[in-house]
Amino acid sequence: MAEGSNCIFCEIAAGRAPASVVYEDERVIAFMDLFPITKGHLLVVPKEHYRNAFDCPPDVVAYLAQVGTRLAGPLRRATGCEGMNFHIANEAVAGQDVWHIHLHLLPRYTGDGFGFRRAPGSGGRASRQILDEMAGRIVAEVAADEEES
Repeated sequence: MAEGSNCIFCEIAAGRAPASVVYEDERVIAFMDLFPITKGHLLVVPKEHYRNAFDCPPDVVAYLAQVGTRLAGPLRRATGCEGMNFHIANEAVAGQDVWHIHLHLLPRYTGDGFGFRRAPGSGGRASRQILDEMAGRIVAEVAADEEES
C-alpha cells in the first residue's frame, strides 16, 4: 500500500490527520489512541507503512519496542497506572484492525476489566514431546528463512 492510501496512520504520520502526539522522531510517531482501551492508551507507529510484523523489517519492530520502553516511564507517571502491556496485533484473528503496524502501550489498573484470557480448554501443561516437535518445526522455518536471505 502506498503511503497515505486510505491508511489513517500514514495520514497522521504525514501531518494530514489530527492526533494527540506525545513523541515524534524521523522514524516513528507516538500518539494517544482515539478509542482507548484504558486511560492513557498510547500507540507507537512507524512513519513508513508496513501492514504488520509479518512484512516489517525486524529493526523497525525493535525500534517500536525501544521507543515504547522510553515512553513507558513517563506514561506510567502521567497516568498513575500500576502496570502496562505492550502489544502488537498481527492480522484480524489477533485483533489487528488498522492495517499499519503499531505498538500499543496499555496502562493497566486494578479492576480495569481488560486482559488476555486463555481459551477454554487451554492452559494445561504441554508434554515435552509436543514442545520439542513444535520447536523443531520453528527451527526448520528459521533455517529456511536464512537460506532465502
